[in-house]
Amino acid sequence: MSRPPVVLLVEDNPRNLKLARDVLEYAGFSVVVAATGEQGVEQARETLPDVILMDLQLPGIDGFAALELLRGHDATAHIPVVALTAFAMQRDRERALDSGFAGYLEKPISVREFPAQVRRHLPRRDDGGAP
Repeated sequence: MSRPPVVLLVEDNPRNLKLARDVLEYAGFSVVVAATGEQGVEQARETLPDVILMDLQLPGIDGFAALELLRGHDATAHIPVVALTAFAMQRDRERALDSGFAGYLEKPISVREFPAQVRRHLPRRDDGGAP
């Protein structure tokens, strides 16, 4: 049996973090969490998740700075990083995508749609389950 996909969730709001983690775990994901951009970068380097969901507004370094650090490190450069944010303006979405985020998900999340939205950003696993 293949291992569940690993999601790193970088979110500083405890209620948003709990909801997203609970929804993803119920849908069969393994979830690792971090509350700051720095912790997110550190967790990504330690766990090498399949996908990272990154809030843009974080204490310490923001999601954009964290993305730059992830892209600049060989071990994490290939991991899809998806912006997860309450910013809903079109220019915010464009800025995130232009900055190198693999996608853009808006908060509040849709409990029903969120797992499928995250799955769309998982790298394809053609070799029987290994990332």
